[in-house]
Amino acid sequence: MTTPLTSPRITVSLRDLFPSASFVGCGDIRVAVATDRSASCEEGCLFAAVSGSRFNGMQFVEDAIDAGATSLLLPRPLSNVAVPQCVVADVRRAYAQLCAALSGHPSTHLRIAGVTGTNGKTTVSWLIRAILRADGHQVGLLGTIEYDDGGHTQLAPLTTPAPHELSGWLAAMVRRGTTHAAVELSSHALHQGRADGMTLGVAVLTNVTQDHFDYHGGFSGYTAAKARILELCQAEGCVVWNADDERVRAIVESDPQHRTMISFGFASEADVSAVVLEESLEETRFLIRVLGEEDLEVRTRLMGRDNVLNCLAAAAAGRTMGASREGIARGIALLDHVPGRLEQMHCGQPFDVFVDYAHTDDALRRAIAQLKRLSDGRVICVFGAGGDRDATKRLLLGQAGATADLAIVTSDNPRNEDPQQIVEAVAAGVTQEGGNPRLFVDRREAIAEAMSEAAPDDCVLIAGKGHETVQLIGAQRLRFDDRDVVREVLHGMGQARPGGVPLA
Repeated sequence: MTTPLTSPRITVSLRDLFPSASFVGCGDIRVAVATDRSASCEEGCLFAAVSGSRFNGMQFVEDAIDAGATSLLLPRPLSNVAVPQCVVADVRRAYAQLCAALSGHPSTHLRIAGVTGTNGKTTVSWLIRAILRADGHQVGLLGTIEYDDGGHTQLAPLTTPAPHELSGWLAAMVRRGTTHAAVELSSHALHQGRADGMTLGVAVLTNVTQDHFDYHGGFSGYTAAKARILELCQAEGCVVWNADDERVRAIVESDPQHRTMISFGFASEADVSAVVLEESLEETRFLIRVLGEEDLEVRTRLMGRDNVLNCLAAAAAGRTMGASREGIARGIALLDHVPGRLEQMHCGQPFDVFVDYAHTDDALRRAIAQLKRLSDGRVICVFGAGGDRDATKRLLLGQAGATADLAIVTSDNPRNEDPQQIVEAVAAGVTQEGGNPRLFVDRREAIAEAMSEAAPDDCVLIAGKGHETVQLIGAQRLRFDDRDVVREVLHGMGQARPGGVPLA
């Protein structure tokens, strides 16, 4: 992954950057290029031996040297290599800090809001960008859907980029004249220290529910990873947190720095709260009470009360970052959708269709509940679970899907697992709750079944993949976009009327 602009080369003294490090074969190492991938080494670069979940970078030291590395960043000294070594306690953290230094410490020249949480990261980040843009600021964004330096945009391969790419994008923002940024921080990225070279002005915590337990081991490890966002927030920064979420409350109450805290939520004691005036599948109108100021009336096309919470989080962060009240209202109103986040499909059909990224039981249950509350007909839900991921989620997803009037269980991204077994494991959760699921291993067939089953005033929710444009089956990456499939199926059924959204 390349950044949009080439950075000017900076030389960094590791002795100055890491004063407590030990040096082997030298008194200091001056670095202009660094990488944690032996295959990316070039003549004169430093190789950082980072340990990953599958590989230990120490295994690739000789490969790195053969490829041209002339210095090493290591967790322990090696006696069998002749090149200079810098030995540090935490190579991951040190490498992220080195990447930031080689990019000129770009986060210190930006006002950055970091956003973490199980659900809502993307929507909150997009709302922050919309609010600040509406107030006249040039804003960058790094997250699940795209990387944007304030002028150049690319599709995102990871929610949070690796340290080298993260620092490169932030540096590109600075060079472009961007002043503000919203950055999504996944639990993996926080645990792996990818952002340890970045300083946040605002840290946003949306919620903490079950996800990625295959990686983190359970709620304790997962919550600890999320809590690391506080370490990135500068002492004079601000933490924006969800007062309606007990796990988030526990995280902020344990913060030893006692930073400025701004809570948001429907809870009466929240610093930023909302009163919903009117809501439908098309629009929600509500009042925001920001930090004791006069009520601010806001309209959003983002459907449901969870999106009201997302708006509150973004409003609190935006206000802290200098947005005006008018900018908050205008920015929220102007963001008519976030790709694959309860994205409504208008093809002229007599029922409603939403495509959503919900892939946790909490997110799926909430999405179904919101549609049931606002829909006059049934809610038909198409969903599944990914392969090679936390298998304990499957029964829970089925139980959540059972809250729909009709649950259609299908493949998500089966990866290297048998898709039939995944579908059956999810369906067991539906059955356990008394539901009668329909099973389709083929996701296209499942979507077609939902479209053919829907009657006027019904609501179809296609969940799990959201904005994704490929399906991972074995070693194959197959072109598959739920939104395109919806359009194709509806056109094939003759459900779409002239004036609907054309085929992509």
